[in-house]
Amino acid sequence: MTTYVHRLAEFAAACRDEGVPGRVRDDVTGRVLDVLGNCLAAYAEPDGDAAPAVLRAVRRWGGTEEASAAGSGLRLPAPSAALVNGTLAHALDYDDTHLPSVLHPSAPVVPAALAVAEATGASGAALVAAVAAGIEVCNRLGMAAYLPEERNSRFFEKGQHATSICGTLGAAVAAALLYGLPADGVAHAVGVAASMGAGLLEANRTGGTVKRVHCGWAAHSGVSAAVLALEGVTGPPTVLEGRFGFFEAWLDGRHDASALLSDLGDRWELLRTVYKPYPTNHFTHPAIDCALALRAGGLSPADAEDIELGVAAPVLRTIAEPREDKIRPRSPYHAKFSGPYTVAAALCGGGGLGLALDDFAALSPDALELAARVRCVADERASEIFPNAFAAVLRVRLRDGTTLEHRVDSSRGGPEHPLTREELAVKFRSNAGRALPPERLDALLAAAADLPSAPLATPLLRLTVAG
Repeated sequence: MTTYVHRLAEFAAACRDEGVPGRVRDDVTGRVLDVLGNCLAAYAEPDGDAAPAVLRAVRRWGGTEEASAAGSGLRLPAPSAALVNGTLAHALDYDDTHLPSVLHPSAPVVPAALAVAEATGASGAALVAAVAAGIEVCNRLGMAAYLPEERNSRFFEKGQHATSICGTLGAAVAAALLYGLPADGVAHAVGVAASMGAGLLEANRTGGTVKRVHCGWAAHSGVSAAVLALEGVTGPPTVLEGRFGFFEAWLDGRHDASALLSDLGDRWELLRTVYKPYPTNHFTHPAIDCALALRAGGLSPADAEDIELGVAAPVLRTIAEPREDKIRPRSPYHAKFSGPYTVAAALCGGGGLGLALDDFAALSPDALELAARVRCVADERASEIFPNAFAAVLRVRLRDGTTLEHRVDSSRGGPEHPLTREELAVKFRSNAGRALPPERLDALLAAAADLPSAPLATPLLRLTVAG
């Protein structure tokens, strides 16, 4: 019986055994580098209580030393290392995004693959193939949940974090490949992982730090599922499409089988995954673009009397509601999920590629005062475009009665305006430079570029430790 999971597992095994296309191989090295930069930057996050808590938890658990926690030199069991690194990778909300599924696939998959590659002594090529297969499966699961008639993912409509749910299965694929499981073993790993994925999005709305752990737990669960499959635990062959399977449980049975399975190995959803230029929730990015454009045109925050932000209707509940929480965020991290605050921060001035991590080191009194003047509304054009791209319009009424307006139909870094390799290097240096000296940054950049031909993948994580 050829079921959904068997088709995915056969594709994944072929990635390992036959290799992946050159453009995919090159793309993956950028994903790995971006994740490592995000992990290192997270150590300097002033509002970062989740990652230290996770580090304390894994120390409490102990276990066999197999893999490294990025930036710390700490050696842990592979599932625990994946938990730490996945948490770090997602802690700043600076990780890449696949559209239109609105998944952050690299944050769960890359940490799982790095942990198992180190534990097994895998080559760089094996790591690259595993990451490629894991992200592709993760993205395909997200696409299967995107229903064009609803113009949104069913996961998000139900308040579920698609990244941590689909990411658990993608992480299991990557880990299973690196543990050397054949196609049927990969299928079992996915079947086991499907009972482990979870994640609720309420923290996006009203606060809490648990969302930062979602990708870490997905990576941990994926590695754990692969180990269980390696030791003989099996999963149901109809784990995805069955009466009590993945799609029924999460999505009430509604899914797009063609988006999941068609052209596997030929059409790569991995390549549609875009990088973030700003360390905020991706729904805020077009609003930031608009604010930066108006500021560049001479707009002074002191002249703004009323500000209207128009965005896609489905994102309002994430970046605009409840209003009182969004105009006065509970923390710098919570501010990253606020349309009013991120607009205000961009209008007040930012660093890096427009807004940088330092702009969220603390809540700015000036930005808080300006955020209170920002109203968020649904914009018809942005809603029509969503979620194939993130669009917004910003209208500012000045104290003299003049109105300024700027609109973007695809945010910077999105499908129409991808970041260049040079911009990605700037982002990496800015992030990793918070923890490492310049010469170590050069070594990491070189190691990532050489990854497909490296006999061992392990030097990557070892290079993340200063000294």
